Amino acid sequence: MAEYQLYCFAESGNAYKAALMLELCGAQWEARFVDFFNGEARSDEYRSQVNEMGEVPVLIHGKRKLIQSGVMLEYLAEHFGKFGWNNDDERREILRWLYFDNHKFTSYNATLRFMITFLKSGETPVTEFLRGRAEAAMQIVDKHLVAHDFMAVDRLTVADLSLAGYMFYDGELGVDLAGYPNILKWRDRISALPGWKGPYDLMPRQG
Repeated sequence: MAEYQLYCFAESGNAYKAALMLELCGAQWEARFVDFFNGEARSDEYRSQVNEMGEVPVLIHGKRKLIQSGVMLEYLAEHFGKFGWNNDDERREILRWLYFDNHKFTSYNATLRFMITFLKSGETPVTEFLRGRAEAAMQIVDKHLVAHDFMAVDRLTVADLSLAGYMFYDGELGVDLAGYPNILKWRDRISALPGWKGPYDLMPRQG
């Protein structure tokens, strides 16, 4: 058995954040496929034995069970000594972007993608609202990247891996990334890292 087990599926951008971190750190890890679209994560068995929140991802490391991708990224940064912070000021700046991602960036992008790509909702007042919020958050990130190669400090950190989690599902988002040239350049910098893999190459997918 590998040292780390990640409950995941390839369509999950939040799972991808943890999977990419594990891969870039050279961790010995294995994917445990969760049949999310057929309700496994919401089953009584999953909630009682894996994650009471009924969510993916979940990371197992020895006797530790980590839930929420931001917690996993922080834990792995400390454990491997990679993509983290060198002092308290850097840590606070990284956390600033992690919280922004959770509340404003991934939250809207992921929900819009789910409705457009998987629920096949078409355009509705809800998707119009979500797209407006997603684009507002993307404008903030794109503008920040005018003067910065990476989000929090002058090197790749878990802030980048968190914010970029859904940016590698190009064509599925419901937002045209061509309108955000600095996000595209930043995404290219991340994908040029040794060991980088896309979500559909790292994790098992549905169907």
